[in-house]
Amino acid sequence: MRLGKFFIHACMDGLFRLDGGSMFGIVPKVLWERTDPPDDKNRILLALRSLLIRTGEANILVDTGIGGKGDQKFRDIYMIDRNPPLEGALAAHGLTPQDVDMVINTHLHLDHAGGNTCIGNEGSIAPAFPRAKYVIQKGEWEDATSPDERTMGSYIADDFVPLERSKGTVEFVDGAEVEVVKGVSVIVTGGHTPFHQCVKVESEGEVALFLADLVPTASHLPLPYTMAYDLIPRDTVRAKKRLLRQAVDEEWLVVFQHDPRIEAGYLAWEGEKPVLREEVRL
Repeated sequence: MRLGKFFIHACMDGLFRLDGGSMFGIVPKVLWERTDPPDDKNRILLALRSLLIRTGEANILVDTGIGGKGDQKFRDIYMIDRNPPLEGALAAHGLTPQDVDMVINTHLHLDHAGGNTCIGNEGSIAPAFPRAKYVIQKGEWEDATSPDERTMGSYIADDFVPLERSKGTVEFVDGAEVEVVKGVSVIVTGGHTPFHQCVKVESEGEVALFLADLVPTASHLPLPYTMAYDLIPRDTVRAKKRLLRQAVDEEWLVVFQHDPRIEAGYLAWEGEKPVLREEVRL
């Protein structure tokens, strides 16, 4: 899809499943199962969607999916189906991992940063995008490298710690809204993690917002619909209200990272809630 002078593309790392109750928190199952039917283990189908931004000067990848380092037990737990994997999605746009200039991590959970690294020659863990600068919130890095009992299950050190060993590979950002290259900004929302960030893409007055885990699927558009995975759910609600209202008022395109059916769309505000007005394929 053309966005001003930029091009943006949805790039899949496949599909996986997570517990439906965890994905919808306090929302009763009788409500969420209407749109997201669970399997016999109460897991719902989710996409592993990254966003490729082509500015004309740089190829930027937002998040890297779950990656291919996990063993069979890991793949079974999350019912991972990487078909095609992220590398294949990039190839469909004529790119290899060497062509990616920047990776922006919205946060470092295993389903967003798993593809940051790969198993290289001789079995060592190496950056999966060898020429890329990895842009990560400083506070998120600190939380991920020093997790507590509540958060440690969401982080896998091999997804990000090896990046630090490659000099100049990681670029830390520290601020509520930071423009990382002209037209591409990160916006800290908190909520899901204290330093979770969305990515705003703007060119010639057109704007797209990659929602990441602020609004993981279109089913999560209602303001009270937060995940049990959210560490600070009230901050999630506040950020949703602010950014989704702005998206409606200024006609931003919003991109859903985990919705298996809906890639992106434009929103409207009905009464006290945001709703999907128009679905868009990237």
